[in-house]
Amino acid sequence: MTRFNVEAATRMPIPTDHDVQERVASLLECALRRQWWTLYLDENDVQLPILMPMAGYPDSPDEPVPESGTAAALLANRLSMVVDEVGAAKLVFVWERPGGAESTEADRAWARALGEACRAEGLAVRAQLILHDAGVRWFARDDYA
Repeated sequence: MTRFNVEAATRMPIPTDHDVQERVASLLECALRRQWWTLYLDENDVQLPILMPMAGYPDSPDEPVPESGTAAALLANRLSMVVDEVGAAKLVFVWERPGGAESTEADRAWARALGEACRAEGLAVRAQLILHDAGVRWFARDDYA
């Protein structure tokens, strides 16, 4: 596998599912803590020079948030602001958490809820992956589509 830093990654498109998984694996090797990462892509599937982690998100995507509805809705709203600011066309989410490769109900709940909230905000989610103890795997599309 080719190793990339974020700057080098911004010069090479990632048009296929395999390319997305390889890129994520080259940037984030394995899980260290519970957090999620957002990669921003332009209209040509070229990664923008932003790789944003977020730790400390709620256990449940349905946690109520005053004036925003739910935690997932609030995050999608904030992502919409970032997308507008940086000119991104698509998002890739990487759910980092220690443990095995199989998705858990909590993983699937967050992937579904954030995917739905992003669609409601008009955001295109290119992919969602899990970063686990041994590397990276795709969510099944049914888990979040």
